[in-house]
Parts: sequence; structure tokens; C-alpha cells
Amino acid sequence: MSDDPKTLVSTEWLAAHLKDPDLRVLDASWYLPDAGRDAKAEYEAAHIPGARFFDITEISDARSDLPHMAPPAEKFMSRMRSMGVGDGHQIVVYDGAGLLSAARVWWLFRLMGHRDVAVLDGGLPKWQAEGRPLEDMAPIIKDRHLTVRFQNHLVRDVTQVSQASKLGTTQIVDARAATRFRGDAPEPREGLRAGHIPGSRNVPYTSLLNDDKTMKTPAETRAVFEAAGVDVDQPMITTCGSGITAAILALALERQGHDSWSLYDGSWAEWGMFPTVPVATGDA
Repeated sequence: MSDDPKTLVSTEWLAAHLKDPDLRVLDASWYLPDAGRDAKAEYEAAHIPGARFFDITEISDARSDLPHMAPPAEKFMSRMRSMGVGDGHQIVVYDGAGLLSAARVWWLFRLMGHRDVAVLDGGLPKWQAEGRPLEDMAPIIKDRHLTVRFQNHLVRDVTQVSQASKLGTTQIVDARAATRFRGDAPEPREGLRAGHIPGSRNVPYTSLLNDDKTMKTPAETRAVFEAAGVDVDQPMITTCGSGITAAILALALERQGHDSWSLYDGSWAEWGMFPTVPVATGDA
């Protein structure tokens, strides 16, 4: 792969830059409850040297009933300051699944106006498989100010998505598994209807990944979107179960050079709960 410090970097790239003074590595591991994994405990037991733990659940909007919604700018700034992450830093985000939740944190930094952020391709599993170093020590933190310039165009709410669905003005692309998209499989969260946003297309995030959880090439990911009936040259909104894997679609689009995308933060956790918005089932 070609390394790009603004989207995706290889384990080789990170190993070569690990001692850079302005590099900050973040462990953004997160799992659904049924995975039976404790992301924070796994981080404390073993992480990439110098990595800080980015708690997706805690660094969120506490005022919302929805899971891990994007935090207010002030909260994001204060959490990053206390983690020693700020202006002038190159950030690399990874997770313990390979490529699952790290893209969400990449998107959060982009939403806050920080562009020097990349996801580690293949994540911790690839790093470990290659026999690269791990440690269990907490990093030494020095406060660093992070300037936030909120990028409204990178996020969409239920009203905006409902309008796009109704009018067909912007493509909506769903990262969930095909069985959940069609409404054949129950949602992992209780109380949600099954199905998808009317008019949306289905690009399961797993279809963008290789067997080792690295991301396919930009040409390959473009072909996956096109095969799903998505016009990759037109604007789109990415969605999923709760705004985590929708960011993997956004990352793939950004690597293709597509710059007219946004993410539906509430995703199906919100849409599937709202009784006043329509739900479609079956294939798109």
C-alpha cells in the first residue's frame, strides 16, 4: 500500500516513525457487548509503545441517549489536552480488531478540523503478527492544546438524512451486514426495527477489507461501491448501526479521493428507534 499520513499508514510506516517526537498513537479499540472483550483492560495489558487509550464511549456527547455520539468541541478539546494530543501532532489510530473502530476516531479528528491523522492498516493484530514491540506502561503525558475548527459538512442528523432519503438528493450508503440491511437478522440493540433507510445502498464494511483486516486498494474499494449501485463521483452519506463502521466507508472514500461525503452520526441506533421515519426491507 502507499502510506498516507492523512488516511491510512502501514505497520512498516508506524515502526519507522514510532520515535518521532510529534507522533501520537491512539488505541481506539471498541467492541459490541456480545464480543466479550474489554478494550481498556486489553490496552492496559499490552499496547503499541507510547499509545494512549481513546475511550469512544466516554469521549462522546453525554447529553444524548444514543451511543457514543460525537462530543461537543469543548469536551473533545479538554480530553485531548489531558491525553497530550494537540496541534502539530501526527496522529495514528489503531484498534484490536484490525480495522473496526479506529476509523471512527479518524473521523472525529476530521470533524474537529484536524487533518494529520491516519488509521493503522491491519491494526494491532497485524502489528502483533509481525512480532513488533508492545508495552504495558502508561505513557508520560504533557498537556498540549488542540485547536478545534468544527467541520459541519462531515456530519448529518436524522432530519438531513430523512430529507436525502425522501428527495433522493444524496446517496445513502449503509455499512452493516447484508442480513441486517435486508431486515433478515435482528439488530444487536433492543427495541430497534429491522431493515434500512429507504433508498439506501448496502456496502458492508467487511467487503472493503482483506482477510488480514487491511483495507483493499482505492481501485478495489471503488469497484465494491460501484457494484453496490453507488455512483462514487456523487455526494454520499455513510451510515451503519451506531456510527462506528460508517467511518470505515468514509475512510475508503477519502482514500479514493472522494471529498463529498458525510457521516450519519445517529445511524440505525437512531433511525431504527424513530417511529415517524420509514423503514425498508429486502434488497435496495
